[in-house]
Amino acid sequence: MLFVYNSFLGQYSDNPRAIYERLFDVEAGHAHVWLRGEGHDHAFPEGVDTVALGTPDSVAALEAADVVVSNICLEPPWTKRPEAVYLQTWHGTPLKLIHYDEPSVGPDDDERLGRDVARWDCLLSPNRASTARLRSAFRFGGRVVETGYPRNDVLVAGDRDLRRAAVRARLGLDDGTRAVLYAPTWRDDERDALDVPLGLDVDSFVAGMGEGCSLLVRTHYYMAGRTSWQERPGVLDVSGYPDIRDLYLAADVLVTDYSSVMFDFAVTGKPMVFYAYDLAHYRDSLRGFYFDLLAEAPGPVVESLPALLDALSRPDAMRVRYGDRYDRFRERYCHLDDGRATDRAIELLVPGR
Repeated sequence: MLFVYNSFLGQYSDNPRAIYERLFDVEAGHAHVWLRGEGHDHAFPEGVDTVALGTPDSVAALEAADVVVSNICLEPPWTKRPEAVYLQTWHGTPLKLIHYDEPSVGPDDDERLGRDVARWDCLLSPNRASTARLRSAFRFGGRVVETGYPRNDVLVAGDRDLRRAAVRARLGLDDGTRAVLYAPTWRDDERDALDVPLGLDVDSFVAGMGEGCSLLVRTHYYMAGRTSWQERPGVLDVSGYPDIRDLYLAADVLVTDYSSVMFDFAVTGKPMVFYAYDLAHYRDSLRGFYFDLLAEAPGPVVESLPALLDALSRPDAMRVRYGDRYDRFRERYCHLDDGRATDRAIELLVPGR
């Protein structure tokens, strides 16, 4: 069988990566080809077959595939063979409105949005709460299977502590350093801007946190190369780090806003703070949410830097205040993160393997 993979417009990452690596390890006799995006050549391990996304070779690979696995819509024109299987894994538990539910979507977008969805045979859902939201957002009448996200299996694997230690050593973090991962989402009104300011004042944050803290900044891939800030002592730019799962393990606390990283990081059980400096604008005007972040967030939602620093300075108080809410959040959104999501997804592609 020929498997063709795509992740985030040609990266080697996410759910397709987890499925590929497991299949490659345990299933001999299959051929595997990845769609490679511009600038991502270095990210693919040696020996992985790739074709450039958007080229005739990529169209030929898709049209020859027995199985297509993608975590995002494939917009270039191609024709799926009737007997082929297209597994859409998507790439995040939805908090912010997506696809047809986005407020900016209008009648002229129907063909663009629906073209790839019409090819899907199966859509993965990361949890019970997301199934109806995903089906509605994509207007997808096909099979939706609650498997959990394959990418999260490593977060509960038996070697997760060894992996954490190795990643921290690679990043130069000693055992006594508290690593704060800052991973915001992107803003629709900034997507085409050439120079996008980082939402967090890095200098003030570092000064407020003091020694013994390291800030790991992970900008959204849409913002790659367009966010103005520079590394300095105590601050690392990990936007280009190849596997965000490593960063979840390496970090001691997550600071995010409305990114779906919150659902993945929750698998680790480590604390989160939500730096929602533009909450009203994002929620009420720009994008909108599927649920009330203020009511469900498994940690403090703050709108100013002083409030963020205060929350981070009191981890024990944060645990006491938000412990029950964190447990409920994990029960609702992480109930399938048991380390076997990849196997459940592969069973859909190679039944009875």
